[in-house]
Amino acid sequence: MLKRPRINPGPYTTKVTILIAARDEEENIRKTIEDLLAQDYPKELTEIIIVDDHSTDNTAAIISSYADSGVQLMQLQDNQILNSYKKKAIAEAIRRSTGDLMVATDADCRMEPKWLSSVVSYFEMEDKVMISSPVTYFEEKTLFEQMQTLEFSFLIGIGASFIGNNRASTCNGANLAYRKDVFYEVGGFTGIDDLASGDDELLLQKVALRYPGRIGFLKKRDAIVYTHAKHNLSSFIQQRRRWASKSTKYKDKKIIALAVSMWLFNVLLLVNALLGFYDSYFFKLFLVEIGLKYLFEIVFLLPVLSFLKRTWLIFLISIVAPLHIIYVVYIGIMGNTGKYAWKGRMVR
Repeated sequence: MLKRPRINPGPYTTKVTILIAARDEEENIRKTIEDLLAQDYPKELTEIIIVDDHSTDNTAAIISSYADSGVQLMQLQDNQILNSYKKKAIAEAIRRSTGDLMVATDADCRMEPKWLSSVVSYFEMEDKVMISSPVTYFEEKTLFEQMQTLEFSFLIGIGASFIGNNRASTCNGANLAYRKDVFYEVGGFTGIDDLASGDDELLLQKVALRYPGRIGFLKKRDAIVYTHAKHNLSSFIQQRRRWASKSTKYKDKKIIALAVSMWLFNVLLLVNALLGFYDSYFFKLFLVEIGLKYLFEIVFLLPVLSFLKRTWLIFLISIVAPLHIIYVVYIGIMGNTGKYAWKGRMVR
């Protein structure tokens, strides 16, 4: 059970570095920077470093236009072909940073003015070495995007639940904070730099091994980071393949076992649904299993959606749950095989 966080009314003492790795984000980066500059956290304790990862559009020029506001632009110059440019970008930004607390977000995210002060307040009051905070989709324009919001809320809730039970396993890099010294103490991204993804969850698990019980989830609405769902099925599948590719690198074997068990349960659902066309016994078994799936997901999601003030999304579960069976089985296979597209590159 996640407790209501204690609030530090100030004054704050922590020097913070906000980290962003950006590639071809000219449509979004200006709004993100404006939100960062509008934070109510003391400006003298705030450093913003944005790393341009070989953008082919006007991303770097837009970032540069905020130099007078203290926004620092770094540009990756390494011509060596890498599999994880994002980890390289973040590591370079941390190397240059002067802050004690690294706060990572993405170049297409939005946040309220109290976002940063909420994170730092929790950090100073609870003495955590790493903090995962909520992320949600917003400004959905289609039913498909709303369905993604429901499914993504489930993933964020799972990550929060595990952290709340001292089994830190998942988080989202769009809203993740950690001490700079702890990043170097666990070796940074060494050992997990062979995958394009994993700058969030795999780092979280390295920290969890060294500091059990010192990772927190900030359950506070002011700390929410907002981003957008994928506009089409192809982009959605590529994103989820990228996320699933990290699973084989998880340090906690119990988490892997749980993930495999959930995947097998969905395989069983799919098999029984197909066998139901030949024998009504399997169809009845399928109905019992999917009934349990509905029950568990509704009970779990309601408090998550209530926190996000999106409770009405629960009605979409009648559509999402059956499709989720096929999606989980497919992504479970494809997420650990072959390459996928990310930011105009083919990576693994």
